[in-house]
Amino acid sequence: MWKPEAMPARDLEFMAEACALAQEAVAQRWGGPFGAVVVLDGQVIGRGQNRVLLTGDPTAHAEISAIRKACEVLNPWAPAIGGQHQDQSTLALMDRPVGDADPAPARARMLYGAVLYTSAFPCPMCLGAIYWARISTVFYGCSADDAAAIGFDDAFIYDDFANPVQQRRVNLQQIGRDLGLGAFRAWESLAHRHPY
Repeated sequence: MWKPEAMPARDLEFMAEACALAQEAVAQRWGGPFGAVVVLDGQVIGRGQNRVLLTGDPTAHAEISAIRKACEVLNPWAPAIGGQHQDQSTLALMDRPVGDADPAPARARMLYGAVLYTSAFPCPMCLGAIYWARISTVFYGCSADDAAAIGFDDAFIYDDFANPVQQRRVNLQQIGRDLGLGAFRAWESLAHRHPY
């Protein structure tokens, strides 16, 4: 069985940095006690901390911020929204990993191979972002139960996801499917689509 004390010292250093970011978020009253770092090839490429109170943005979580900053580091040539138009992707492709069930032969690399260190177990939004970013490993400090004990309880979201769409807390209704399909058809007919 794995024991925390068996964790390499470098991993503990990265976790300490994530937890220091969490402490700063609390001390500055920027947001909840959450910090995260993204590491690739032994180097920190993204740092983030909860800044929900500072920004009023409910997506300003530590993991989301760290992922965004890591993507900026890996894609410095990507145009900013509102900047000069670019009609090609800046995302490098990688072949489908051996044994992966994905039907696509290649996907955008995103943060494949990166490790995320976070002060607490990721919420459902951050966990979704971790999957989409293709982060390979996540080390977390506090458990979901630890977070729930101080008022950050995500269990209701996980429970709600298990409900049929019509029984969820958020009113989800499909309208204008034909309008949405226009964009889908444009994507399907796009020559040399860049998979991601």
